[in-house]
Amino acid sequence: MLEAITNVLMLLMQPCYDLTQNWWLSILLFTAIVKVLLMPLSLWCQKNSIVMVQLMPALNRIKVKHFGDAEAIGEAQTKLNKEMHYHPMLSLVPLAVQILILFGLVDVVHYITDNGFPGTEFLGAQPTVDGGLSWIMPVLAALSAVAMGYAQNRINPLQREQSQTEKNVTNGISIALSLFLGVFVAAGMCFYWICSNLLSIAVQAACNAIIKPAKYIDYADLAASRTQLEELEGLGGPKRKWFQKDPLRDREKADYKRFMNVSGKHIVFYSEGSGFYKYFRGAVEYLLDHSTAVIHYVTNDPNDQVFELAKTQPRIQPYYVGVQRTITLFMKMDAKVVVTTLEDLDTYYLKRSYVRQDIEYVFFFHHMLSTHLTPLADSYDAYDTLMCVGPHQVAEVRRREEMAGLAPKRLVECGYDLLDREIESYQELATSTSAPSVPTVLIGPSWQEGNILDSCIDSMLELLVSPERRVIVRPHPEYTKRFKPRWEALQKRWEHVPECQLYFEHDFSSSESIYTSDVLITDWSSISCEFSFSTGKPCIFIDTPMKERNATWRDWGIEPTDITLRNQIGVSCPPETLEGFAEAVQDMIEHPDAWQERIADIRAGFIFNLGHGGEVAGEYLLSRIVEQ
Repeated sequence: MLEAITNVLMLLMQPCYDLTQNWWLSILLFTAIVKVLLMPLSLWCQKNSIVMVQLMPALNRIKVKHFGDAEAIGEAQTKLNKEMHYHPMLSLVPLAVQILILFGLVDVVHYITDNGFPGTEFLGAQPTVDGGLSWIMPVLAALSAVAMGYAQNRINPLQREQSQTEKNVTNGISIALSLFLGVFVAAGMCFYWICSNLLSIAVQAACNAIIKPAKYIDYADLAASRTQLEELEGLGGPKRKWFQKDPLRDREKADYKRFMNVSGKHIVFYSEGSGFYKYFRGAVEYLLDHSTAVIHYVTNDPNDQVFELAKTQPRIQPYYVGVQRTITLFMKMDAKVVVTTLEDLDTYYLKRSYVRQDIEYVFFFHHMLSTHLTPLADSYDAYDTLMCVGPHQVAEVRRREEMAGLAPKRLVECGYDLLDREIESYQELATSTSAPSVPTVLIGPSWQEGNILDSCIDSMLELLVSPERRVIVRPHPEYTKRFKPRWEALQKRWEHVPECQLYFEHDFSSSESIYTSDVLITDWSSISCEFSFSTGKPCIFIDTPMKERNATWRDWGIEPTDITLRNQIGVSCPPETLEGFAEAVQDMIEHPDAWQERIADIRAGFIFNLGHGGEVAGEYLLSRIVEQ
């Protein structure tokens, strides 16, 4: 077979020499002719590459849907390839043809050099045998591979869409192969390889001109799907270098395996971090006191407080599972009841179980406000049960079900255990500590763009700071993390004011500043409800740009409590002029009793089962465990 290939190649090479009378030019011309003859194959591969890129958006979304489940991804990808008639092995056909040509060219070059034709002295040189100038050929071969890789990364429709790692691997193999060939084959063959690498750039450009990738590939859809996947892959935090071991990997793997090996799980709580336990606390404590159920608690935080709690409560079984592995855990969830505070279940990366369809998914609210302004319209659609804080949430969810044609959910008139505990803590603090020597004003803004700290904080402080009162600035923790330079610049501008008049808070683990303040100034932060409903004290709301993730909220016909409460438990001021701001603060400080009664009346109609939220939640969960 090789002899036949050699004879065919010689039939091509001889006319090239007859035309050029130079074997080096003959090899160049021969390479060009081979590229032309193989153009149909190149176009075939071009079509296959374009099909692969066309598949990428669907493949990326498959990876999002089945993130972490390699088996499910593989099955879905195989099905997708069959539907699109894509064959991954076709990309190896050009390489196979190239290898056959190389084998046949060995004898062609030997024939030329063995016959001692003029100008062929260097044509048969090999670096390992002849040394000297022959070592220039491996270098040139490697450089040609570098040039080809650089070009292909930019003009090859498939290679340009690969990840940087895939590009590096492909180019690395090409360069290493070129260098290897340059060292161990004759200079004539190496020269052919150099010409082949460089002419491949021209061939790819020609293929792009004949079959234009942009005509067949939806690059906008590809970019959107890639963004979805990258967001998902970034959930685990900063990527480590390949040689850096995740110190929590073994612990996570063991906890994941331990969780999956438990059969007959009655109830599972899922927490995104240690700070979320406070929303479950009342229900968990009720279950511990009134049942023998084992509470399985999955958390993304390796330092979650639940691990310490489990040391004294053996019926709490905590598991540390990282964000990415949680995706697979949710897909394979096997339990009767799953409780979370996670909005957007089944619409983003965490899905309802694929292996068990009768799980009851229960949502606990982590705020007291409306369900249709800052959450997305479909944030709660995938839940079976919502533990509603007050009548406003029931009305809003029922309206959503009516608008979207959804089956009615179980809406438990629960209340808000966290508020119950905050009221209790405030009363204990009020009886155990003396009142501050001067009135205290707390500034507690949200963190979105345009918040108080980014719009009017300096003007506000100029009106507030005085020896007659103390001002505390308590930023949202997310603000200090995302906009650290802004936060530090603010403190620098006001460092001349003593802390007894102006204090910038850094420790957010304590709520003392909330309980001891006389007035809260905020924008759209839900801290307003916690402050007013636990202390009975009023708020001043600055009308910064509204947090509005659901653009359709006006169509619901229900004004969000985020808006209505602003002039019920306080007053609103424009950020541009702060008109009436200082007067409102002083009036609230001087007349606290008028606000106490007003806020108590509003709270009574706003919160279900005040003082018993945790008990109601626990009773419901226990009843569902028993019933199922």
